[in-house]
Amino acid sequence: MIQNEFVSEQTQLEASGSDSSTLRATCGFLSRQGTRLVHNGQHIFLSGANTAWVSYAHDFGNHQYPSRRARFLDLMNKVHAAGGNSMRTWVHIEGETSPKFDSTGHVIGLDTAGTFLAEFKEYLDDAHARHILIFPTLWNGALKQHNELGGLITDTSKLQSYIDKALIPWVRSVMSHPALGGWDIINEMEGVIRSGEQNSEPCFDTSFMANSGAGWAGASFSAQQLLRFINWQADAIRRTDPSAMVTAGSWSQKSQSDHWGDRNLYSDHCLVKAGGRAQGTLTFYSTHTYDWQGQFPANSPFKHNAADYGLDKPLVVAEFNSHRGGGMSIEQLFQYAYNHGYAGAWSWHANADGSDTDDTNTQIRGITALRGQNGAGGLVTPLNF
Repeated sequence: MIQNEFVSEQTQLEASGSDSSTLRATCGFLSRQGTRLVHNGQHIFLSGANTAWVSYAHDFGNHQYPSRRARFLDLMNKVHAAGGNSMRTWVHIEGETSPKFDSTGHVIGLDTAGTFLAEFKEYLDDAHARHILIFPTLWNGALKQHNELGGLITDTSKLQSYIDKALIPWVRSVMSHPALGGWDIINEMEGVIRSGEQNSEPCFDTSFMANSGAGWAGASFSAQQLLRFINWQADAIRRTDPSAMVTAGSWSQKSQSDHWGDRNLYSDHCLVKAGGRAQGTLTFYSTHTYDWQGQFPANSPFKHNAADYGLDKPLVVAEFNSHRGGGMSIEQLFQYAYNHGYAGAWSWHANADGSDTDDTNTQIRGITALRGQNGAGGLVTPLNF
């Protein structure tokens, strides 16, 4: 099987003294060239779905993956059969079961049982066998129901403990795995941001977000705190694995573009300004978009070309669905993203539990609409790795 071929190749390279960068070059990994994503030297388009979870915050570590694996495999098999090539999967969320915290809120490991790394690598092996790239999303800002995440955002000693005791060991463990597509630091930080705040530093001024809906999960943290949170983790990932792909999923294009009176809080300048760590920047952008009262906002990705946002990196439409798709079918949404310069499209969400989601079969129809594409939008399948 494919994963066994990977293990064999890794063993041979390690025996010969080759480092991880040799393995990356041999197997082929995701990278970027300007505003395009590239895999094995080819311009590609990421087509797939958010998993996003099987059991919310209870999928990896502490012996949890074995009991979730059948459902993960079912979803990956469906995406693969439809011609998809990638999935976005939530992991820590708010720290419910991973990482492991001590009584002071500092991180002392990835999980209590010590099975997290083996379980996550098994998940990547499963994805590799199906030619699917995985993008783990570390944290979630769209809800606020667990205090441990808040400690990491506000207390730099706690954040550094997570980086040292959990994130860096995790990155080292999987950085050479060909099914690892990249890292998504946090889902929708705007859920917990304090919007409407004025600040003399434009990167920390959220007055442009006033009355936008930002802060819906509890306006608990400043822009500076959240951007530092991203900056420090992105820096740790990229220092550990210089060729890693890193993003952070914004709730809308409003906080990821300097056009139309908005501001790109995720820019290199703003992230480094907040956290001070030079490598703590994103390698590609990802944004989410849903309609409101049956209409997409005027500046939504499904109203524009990717180039209209004036970004210097690839832009993935990382959450959308036809349930709130402005009257567009799921096939039309995937095709629009492919034909208008975006670097990828991930429907919400394959497990299809809860509200505001398309059912799994609907999402599979959308992915199928791009099966085998290799036009100006990039190669969808097959990705060879």
